[in-house]
Amino acid sequence: VGGGDGGVVREILKHECVEQVVQCEIDEMVIEVSKKYLPSMSACYSNPKLHQHIGDGMEFMRQHKAEFDVIITDSSDPDGPAEALFEQSYYELMKNALRSGGIISTQGECLWLHLELIKKMVTFCRNLFPTASYGYTTIPTYPSGQIGFMLCSKSPDTCFEEPLRKISDEEVEKMGLRYYNSDVHKAAFVLPQFAKKELQS
Repeated sequence: VGGGDGGVVREILKHECVEQVVQCEIDEMVIEVSKKYLPSMSACYSNPKLHQHIGDGMEFMRQHKAEFDVIITDSSDPDGPAEALFEQSYYELMKNALRSGGIISTQGECLWLHLELIKKMVTFCRNLFPTASYGYTTIPTYPSGQIGFMLCSKSPDTCFEEPLRKISDEEVEKMGLRYYNSDVHKAAFVLPQFAKKELQS
C-alpha cells in the first residue's frame, strides 16, 4: 500500500522467490512523476509480476480477505490523508487480508520525534497479533535520518529479529543490495535505551 515512487516494488522484486506484487497507490500522479524524474527508483514498474491498483489503501484492504502473504505499507507521515494508516482499525483490516502465517511491515515513524505514537502502535499491535516487533533503519532523507518499521505476524513462531533467509555476501552482490545484509537485519532491532525502556513498558 502506497510507495508510489516505486522504491519498495524495486526492492521486493530483487528477490526471485517473489511470485507477484500487488500495489495500491492512492495518487496516480506520484507514479507518473516517479517514472519521469526517478527512473532508477521506478525501474520495476514495467515488471510483469507487478499488478497496480489506483485507490484508497483502507478500502482496498476491506475488499480483500485472507489473500496476501505479506502486506507492506509505505505511507507518508500521519498527518492528513495518511493518518488513518497509523490507527488500529487499519491494522485490523490488514490482519483480515493476510493468509495464515502472514506478516505486515509498515512505516513506523522516527524514535527521536514520534515515540508516543510508536508506543501506541506497538501496544495495539501486540494486542492484535501474536508477534509484533519494532525495528528501525537509517535513511538520510527522513527527519533525523532515521525511520522505523512496525512488524506484525499472524504466527506466534515468527522471530523478526532473525532473518528467515540468510543471504550470503555473494547473493547480496548479485541482487545489488547496497544497504541490507543479515547483520544489518539483526541490528535493526537493537533499540537505544530510551526507546527500549519506553516500548517494553
